[in-house]
Formats: sequence, structure tokens, C-alpha cells
Amino acid sequence: MTPRKLAKDELTKDAIIDVARDLFVTEGYRSTSMRKIAQTLKCSHGAIYYHFKNKAELFYEIVEADFKKLDQELDDVMADMASSNDEKIFAVLYGFIKFGLTHQKHYEVMFLIRDEELQCQVQDKPNNSYEKFAQTIASLSAKQLSPNEIWSLFISMHGFVSHYCRSDIKFDDVKNLASSHARFLIKAIK
Repeated sequence: MTPRKLAKDELTKDAIIDVARDLFVTEGYRSTSMRKIAQTLKCSHGAIYYHFKNKAELFYEIVEADFKKLDQELDDVMADMASSNDEKIFAVLYGFIKFGLTHQKHYEVMFLIRDEELQCQVQDKPNNSYEKFAQTIASLSAKQLSPNEIWSLFISMHGFVSHYCRSDIKFDDVKNLASSHARFLIKAIK
């Protein structure tokens, strides 16, 4: 009988998710296999299958968790009763940029990985997240915004984040630019 592993050495879902996310971003979805994830974790691929039935389930769980995290950011802004609507709009725009640059690998999995096999399965997550963003901005804005104006806000923030993804730039390096960008976008919708 082999001795039981120490708790610190046990393979957890979180450890698998962290390694898989990195591999999905650096290697691509198709090139990442359960065996490759297991090799990186120095465990058997059977240990991965104990937690996830296949690579697609693992990927979907990552996407689901990452969008929940982003949605929670919106919920936190909306729950702040001490802030004005204008302050909340700034917090939403600035917070989106901060999230994307603080969690670059999460962001890439959420918005930037393109694979035909995944498109129909995960497309609802970004769409649902965008809808939540659009409804939040529309509810906070003093002026009635058109769908095109809200989409332009989102695309502008997405472009800012995408520009710095996969770089050595961290959020702290561009937080003043992020603040200026969010304020510029607010002026555009007033």
C-alpha cells in the first residue's frame, strides 16, 4: 500500500484549472491535452479525469468561473450605495480594464481564444456578460444611450485590455491611462 499524499501535495481542481488556463492561452485549445496538463502537474492523466470528464468540461468550467468573477465585479459596483451613478459608471469602466489586465490569462480565455470547436459552446458566456454590462450602463446613465453607444464603450475598453494582453505591462503600469480612458469614455456618453 502506498502512503497517502500530504494535503499540500494533493491535486485540486483549482491547481488543474490554473495549469489548464495557462496552457490554453500559451498552447491553444487544440494543442492542449489532458495528458499535457497532467505532465505539467506531474501527475497521471487519470488524476485529471477524476475531476473532469474531458478537456471540454474543464475548459467550460474555467470560462464559467472567470465570467462569474467578472460579473461579481459589476455586482459589487451596483451594491455600493454610497456612490453616485456617475461614480458607478466610472467604476464599471475602470474596473473592467483593471480586471482584464490584472487577470490577463482569464481574460484571454474569456474573450480571445478562438476555436471553432468551442465557439457554439461558450459564446453565450461573453454574450451574457455583455448584456449584464449593457444593462448596468443603461441603468446608470442619465442620458438614454443607444445600443451602438453602449457597444462602442465596451469595444473601446476591450481594445484597451487586448492591446496590453500578453505583454509585460501590468495594470499598475497603466492605471493612470486606464483612469483617463474611462473618463474620456464617460465624456463621450454625456
